[in-house]
This record gives sequence, structure tokens and C-alpha cells, in this order.
Amino acid sequence: MKRVHSGKVRDLYETDEGLLLMVASDRISAFDHIMEPDIPDKGAILTQMSLWWFDQLKDVVPNHVAGRGDDSRSVLCRPLRMVQVECVARGYLAGGGLSEYRAGGTVSGVALPAGLEDGSRLPEPIFTPSTKAPQGEHDEPISYEQVVAQVGAETAAELRRITLAVYTRGAEIARERGIIVADTKIELGWDADGVLTLGDEVLTPDSSRFWPVDEWKPGRSQPSFDKQFVRDWLVSPESGWDKDSGNPPPRLPDHIVELTRQRYLEAYERITGASFSG
Repeated sequence: MKRVHSGKVRDLYETDEGLLLMVASDRISAFDHIMEPDIPDKGAILTQMSLWWFDQLKDVVPNHVAGRGDDSRSVLCRPLRMVQVECVARGYLAGGGLSEYRAGGTVSGVALPAGLEDGSRLPEPIFTPSTKAPQGEHDEPISYEQVVAQVGAETAAELRRITLAVYTRGAEIARERGIIVADTKIELGWDADGVLTLGDEVLTPDSSRFWPVDEWKPGRSQPSFDKQFVRDWLVSPESGWDKDSGNPPPRLPDHIVELTRQRYLEAYERITGASFSG
């Protein structure tokens, strides 16, 4: 098959039938760097988790899945013309959203109440889009008005509606299983009939922040079942790395690799209720 794209985590191949084979690798990225080494089983966990979520969300938004691949890390997809906007929903304050809020009391132009802390629950989920930067560059937050200017009012309204609907359904299901979905990013594109369709991955530890319900405590960084664990290690004294130095990040030590794998695995098994079989 012809390779048509390689991203930070996934590789896309074109089949003879005009479909795309999407293969999730075990690569992990942080701060726009692809880390070494890989996280064992990560690609299969992401693929199987996305397939489970696509099924849970099929009455909320159509998806690009055309069939399963030959192994646990691949899926056959219908091609989409992707919207050039990162669609993000937040129900809690963390990460880049927290930094924006501390700087000006808003996130992607949405004004939030005063006095919120790291990990605070927002009054209601909000749509906080960002640019879709090329690989190696950083996505930048944009306002809803900027999305309207880029894609038009009708499409912008649909992007916001679908993103918040996916987040709301996902957060409800995950909470029943003891996990808070603090925020999530989705990819949308138009199918051959012009219908906005969910693509790429959905509600995985790569695209979302997952926190254990019973350990949530605003005012601090939350324990997580996602790659925030890797980010936290990179900015810790143990790593010895300055992310603003321009130098590449250090190699992940074996214990960080194993603990990251365990977190991804626990997120999968808690949410889906299934044992991971590789």
C-alpha cells in the first residue's frame, strides 16, 4: 500500500479500494517532540479504545470507520476532507487552558469566573478551539469568532455543537466508570457526501485528560491516566530538561515507560470494561 501520511503517532496508507488504513504506532509525543523509546502496546490500546468509543458515539456523530484492520493497532477508514481546526472541549481547567486563564481570565476567548484553580470544574463545558499546526509546531488557541471567519458561521456552529456533544456523552460514560474526562480534542472532516464526520481517534489518553474521580482535588496537578504523566516527568528535576532550551528531550527511563503503559492500560480497561489482549 502507498503511505500517504505519517504523523506523530499514526501512519496512513491508501488501499486499492480507495480506503485508508490507519495504523497507530507505539510512539508518544510531548511538548511537540516524539519521545524515545516507544510505549509498548500503546498503539493497540489507542486503536481499540477509539473503536469502542466510536460505537458509543454513533448516534451523536457519524465516524470514519469502514472496518477493522488485520491487527489490533489498525483500522480501515473512509477518507475525509479534514477541517483545519482543532476542536477541543473542556469541562475542567488544566494544561494550556489553565495558563490562558491565569494570564487573562479567558480560554479561547471564553470568559470564566474569577478564583478558579488548577483542576477546577467549569460551570459548564466550553468549546476552546485551536489552530491545527504542522508537525513540530505548536497549536495556538483561537476564539470562536476566528473559527467563524475561517470556516463560516454554519460550520463553526456545527463544530462547536458536535465537540460539546462528544465531550458530554464521553464524560458521562467515563464518570460512571470512575474517570473524569477533564478535556478532549477531536478531529472532524467532511465525507464524500459533505457530512461532518468524526475521524482520527476519540476519547483516548492521547487526546484527552483522564483523572480518577476519587482523587480529584482542585488546586494541584491531578493524578492522571494519560500522557500528562510523561509531561510531568519531563518538567521535573529528575529529567534535567528545560523545555524552553531548544534542546531535544531526554530518553524516557524504563520505569517511566512502564508506568505510562500501565496508565494507558488502566484507562482502557476501566472505561471499556474489557481486558486488553494486545
